[in-house]
Amino acid sequence: MSVAMFSTAADRRVLDDRRGTRAMTWIMAIMLFLTVLAAALGLGTVNAADALDRELAGRLTVQVVSADPAVRDRDTRAVLAALRGMPAVSRADPVDPARLTEMLRPWLGDASTDADVPLPSLIDVDLSVPSDEAAARVANGVRATAASARVDSQSRWLSPVADFMRTLIYAAAALVLLMAAATTAVVLLAARAGLETHRDTIAILHMLGSTDVQVARLFQRRIALDTMVGGVIGTLAATLAIWAVTGQMAGLGSQLLSGGVLTRGDWLLLALLPLIFALVATLAARIAVLGRLRQVQ
Repeated sequence: MSVAMFSTAADRRVLDDRRGTRAMTWIMAIMLFLTVLAAALGLGTVNAADALDRELAGRLTVQVVSADPAVRDRDTRAVLAALRGMPAVSRADPVDPARLTEMLRPWLGDASTDADVPLPSLIDVDLSVPSDEAAARVANGVRATAASARVDSQSRWLSPVADFMRTLIYAAAALVLLMAAATTAVVLLAARAGLETHRDTIAILHMLGSTDVQVARLFQRRIALDTMVGGVIGTLAATLAIWAVTGQMAGLGSQLLSGGVLTRGDWLLLALLPLIFALVATLAARIAVLGRLRQVQ
């Protein structure tokens, strides 16, 4: 089966419909604009989720909870010494109490600085080799050192964020598929409308010996060209919008948002979307036109 994608000057003369061509081109531009934005959202979220997983996979937080400040300080020193002596731990640093007070101020207000409010001591821990087994060994060692110590995985606290990011990825993938389906539907409608508009021309072509495949090739080439031109316009517009949003994200200074920057592979995939949609439109037009021509014979 031969599937030609680009129309020739002769094709344009046979199927001259400038108003319909302009409408088809702009419809495809809008379709590709929305598709590229959805795809960029999904790819950026995938990158951000991967960066978050790498960042939190080997990080633990140790809390030393005790109402007695003397006991809390003693246990903190013991836990810190034990952590720094473990082969599975690459870094163990206590959190500055002043920083902890500032972090709790939005929830506790001025009570965060009250000496009667027992705040836990926190220790940030980085594992040398991130794994569940290493985290379990560190947790067991910490609990054996001080009964008042608790070990939390940072990934557990941010699991709602990870779930939300996965939801965004699925939603973006669903939007891309819906836009592809909508594009196919638009092509089917345009092909059928073109057949009705050029019914007399098609009849003359048949009398001159043209086959259904040759007639279908005229339509599929024209629709492919309209899709490609509109796709390029929509993709360029979406690219400008993505660059603007990416610049604003970089200015926020958020590690989570900065992890969602698109890679070269992502940009290449986005650049291929107009070609992919043109192929889909070409095949859809061919199937629609051939099916319609067989029905009217």
